[in-house]
Amino acid sequence: MIRTAFPGTGCVAYQSRIGISAYRFEDLRSLLACASPRRSGDELAGIAAPSDEARVAARYALAELPLRHFLEVPLIPYEDDEVTRLILDGHDAGAFAPVADLSVGQFRDWLLSYAATPEVLAALAPGLTPEMVAAVSKLMRHQDLIAVAAKCRTVTAFRNTQGLPGRLGSRLQPNHPTDDPLGVAASTLDGLLFGIGDAVIGVNPVSDSLPDTIRLLQVLDALRTRLDIPTQTCVLAHVTTSIQAIERGAPLDLVFQSIAGTEAANRAFGIDLGVLHEGLDAARSLRRGSVGDNVMYFETGQGSALSADAHHGVDQQTLEARSYAVARAFEPLLVNTVVGFIGPEYLYDAKQIIRAGLEDHFCGKLLGLPMGVDVCYTNHAEADQDDMDTLALLLGNAGVNFLIAVPGADDVMLGYQSLSYHDVLALRHLLGRRPAPEFEAWLQRMQLADGAGRLPPPGADHPALQRLLAAGPQT
Repeated sequence: MIRTAFPGTGCVAYQSRIGISAYRFEDLRSLLACASPRRSGDELAGIAAPSDEARVAARYALAELPLRHFLEVPLIPYEDDEVTRLILDGHDAGAFAPVADLSVGQFRDWLLSYAATPEVLAALAPGLTPEMVAAVSKLMRHQDLIAVAAKCRTVTAFRNTQGLPGRLGSRLQPNHPTDDPLGVAASTLDGLLFGIGDAVIGVNPVSDSLPDTIRLLQVLDALRTRLDIPTQTCVLAHVTTSIQAIERGAPLDLVFQSIAGTEAANRAFGIDLGVLHEGLDAARSLRRGSVGDNVMYFETGQGSALSADAHHGVDQQTLEARSYAVARAFEPLLVNTVVGFIGPEYLYDAKQIIRAGLEDHFCGKLLGLPMGVDVCYTNHAEADQDDMDTLALLLGNAGVNFLIAVPGADDVMLGYQSLSYHDVLALRHLLGRRPAPEFEAWLQRMQLADGAGRLPPPGADHPALQRLLAAGPQT
């Protein structure tokens, strides 16, 4: 790889050669975009590699690039973007020191070595920037992404403890097309019978109105309280709506927000870093957690910045990693990528969805996040439920903190396909994983789970089933 500097312009071009063919990449953004695996969103943006050979050439050049180069050449100018400022101002040079002299390719080899233990990776996380981890992911095969992510552990807590070794958390997503309390409660009780919901019982509301948000918060909290479930609930309303709900005295556990990797994309979501800090402070002021105070829940997804015309010519996977820098600043309980939700315009088929899910999980974990994944696809994508089984199994082996499950794998409100309750239970049995310890103890107290972690279907006269049925919505 040859870097060519142009004096007085601040520009650097990157070149490499394959056989008799020479390839030139105009700037760091172009180099990263061309090194990415094929992605329909990057093709839509007009920044993808023009050929497979060009993609390989970009990876050769990227592999020789020093990691510290990403601190010297911001992808989006410092003065134009508060996410860039967050990344560079918050960089921990001391934590970065052990890998500061490595190239991207050498960093890949080191991550896969015995030296990169879970403890070492945890200490390194504050010294890594999103651009560094996105770059190294582009050089990795699937098994590399899985092997490294499986060594990364981030433990968080609110009413239970997420991310412990040997555990697989789950979000119970009881969405309803009209936010009907009875329908939400029925889907929630169904999920609890499968041992789902330890990460969060989280509802996507049909509207973002304050009265509807408060009503759903009351329904979920009443159900949780009556059954004494050691978990947390969340209505995935806008952060400003959640702040207003807190001011009205609503029983709110977690503040939710979708986030992106540029200031302009976050502005399209109606947020900035200041608003997120307000949400964090408001939720922590309630002191509702019993074992911890991680109160934020973030969702991300490749393509969001492109959808908002706020990508600055940066590839969608690198921008996704930048959104994790935003999340990291707020010590969240949960972060998940909704990997196939936006559609085939950004991730065309199962091959791209599976790759993106593994990339996102790897990058989030390496940056020190409690990373989960919504294993999902839209009905107009070239994917099916078998593909989702494949991705879920790969993520389970990669040590994903939690997965999302909906009734029958079909979200009847959002209109997309995800995992079902029994899919997550099956994965726990297959891989020998259990839910959060506090939640597992509750399942055993309710006589829903036995000592081996199995959840046999309860009969009609089972006392736990009768108690669950009696705990329907009363607000």
